[in-house]
Amino acid sequence: MLWVIYNLLFPIVFLCMLPKFISRMLKRGGYGQHFEQRIGHFGTQTKARLREHERIWVHAVSVGEIYVALRFIKAYRSAHPDAHFALSTTTSTAHAIGRKEIDERDVLFYFPVDLPVIINKVLGIINPVRIVLMEGEFWPNLIRLADNRGIPISLVNGRMSERSYKGYLKLKSLTADILRRINPICVQGDADAQRMLGIGAPKENVHIMGTVKFDVAQRDPAGEQIAAGVMGKVNVPDDAVVLLGGSTWPGEEEVLCKLYKKLRPEYPNLFLVIVPRHVERRDEVMACFEEHGLSVVRRSQVDDFQGLETPDLLFVDTTGELRNFYSTADIIFVGKSLLEHGGQNPIEPAIFGKAVVVGPNMENFPAVMPVFLKNGSIVQVDGIQTLETAIVELLASPAKRAELGERAAGIVEINRGAIERTIELMG
Repeated sequence: MLWVIYNLLFPIVFLCMLPKFISRMLKRGGYGQHFEQRIGHFGTQTKARLREHERIWVHAVSVGEIYVALRFIKAYRSAHPDAHFALSTTTSTAHAIGRKEIDERDVLFYFPVDLPVIINKVLGIINPVRIVLMEGEFWPNLIRLADNRGIPISLVNGRMSERSYKGYLKLKSLTADILRRINPICVQGDADAQRMLGIGAPKENVHIMGTVKFDVAQRDPAGEQIAAGVMGKVNVPDDAVVLLGGSTWPGEEEVLCKLYKKLRPEYPNLFLVIVPRHVERRDEVMACFEEHGLSVVRRSQVDDFQGLETPDLLFVDTTGELRNFYSTADIIFVGKSLLEHGGQNPIEPAIFGKAVVVGPNMENFPAVMPVFLKNGSIVQVDGIQTLETAIVELLASPAKRAELGERAAGIVEINRGAIERTIELMG
């Protein structure tokens, strides 16, 4: 009866949310191409490629998960050289990353709507030998129908927030039936494991592996060189202290601009770099800079910059370059953590041995933050005032910045290996 109710309600909920999805598609762009795949329609060429080999279907919803998925695929293929994959994503941004990074032996497509008729059609086309879900993608019909076909299902780098847990508890009869069909359920930390058990996962299926995000964090020397070249083109001096706001959300640019203006008289070599999470906010972000009277150079227009004086800040209005610009910074604030909830990835800046500061809201990284905080390798503040205090302390002490960064980089290195442990468990 629960499955009947789900399949009756899901189309209604989907139709109610469709205007929001369409608005997001139009705003962010990139969804038009291959949109038909979302309803299970694949072109002749794509279907032929999917059927060329036995494939493992890996699903990653968005940007963070796609990097984990690509790292998983690479590691799995290292252990099983003949493996072929079908990689699905939900967002256009993740799809763009997938197109750029995917191996030519594998096939990329958009994840289909979780309705029985569509899922059955796609399962029939791919006929996967295994399905691997990233982090928290519990699509009931995909899991039930694949399990009914005898297809093994695994969860990699699983996590569950307190908010999601409370929601799933209300549907425990359904979630228990879903989770019993997934084995292994590989989760990041103890809290994730307890929540999975709390909503009905069989104890023998749940395994704490650590977070794969430590494995995903890799440096790109060529990209870092490009980022350094950009800083040179806008005349950032070698002795500048670079404060970078990475993956910022609305309101956080405002906080950093005010802080920059306040601190600049005392620290004249301070330089600001802002990299918003969503580049389509470029006009809104530029308006913030203009309101504060700051001189700005856009990353997209660096080649046209002819100024002799260093601007107040560099606005990185391009996608896919944040990690490389981390390498140019001295102090890094990780966004979506001060005024928003969830937080962005603190591991990426840590691999560069930089001083990293985050706000109080890092709920998306419950298995990561305790690791960093345990030995004082990252600074977490509780609000705007303490953010200012922390940055002032770091500006005043290069030695403290270096010590903090060294500990952070060390934490990343000693916590790698979750992906290999996961693959070994899967067999």
